[in-house]
Parts: sequence; C-alpha cells; structure tokens
Amino acid sequence: MAKKKTFEAALKELEEIVKEMESGDLCLEDAVKKYESGMKQSRYCLDLLDKTERKISLLTKDHEGNIKEEPFKDE
Repeated sequence: MAKKKTFEAALKELEEIVKEMESGDLCLEDAVKKYESGMKQSRYCLDLLDKTERKISLLTKDHEGNIKEEPFKDE
C-alpha cells in the first residue's frame, strides 16, 4: 500500500513549484504544467488542513471540565 504524502512534504513541493515559476526560466508549456501541479498540491494541503480542523473541533469538555475526544468520522 502506498504511503500518503505528509502535509509538510506537499507544502515543500508547492514551495519548490512557486520558486521555479517565479524564476521566469520556464517556457509557457512548462509553466502551465507547474501551475497545474501546484494547484493539485494546494488542494491536497487545504484538504488535510480542513480534516485536521474538523478533528480538533471534536475535542470537547465533558460535564466535569475534562477534555474528551470524540471519534472522527471522515466523510
């Protein structure tokens, strides 16, 4: 089974794509490919952040003020 890419790895890849595009050394075709790849990485990062935010929001306090964690149901 393939290992999922971490948020940090996807963000680093996105940063490298931005750096390449900002260099101005890419032809139009390569720039468009990099843009598409960058958008894919951006969506992946945003999705991971959204899932993490939902997990965090499930942390609640019980009636005694203790923090309890409820199971997260991924959609």
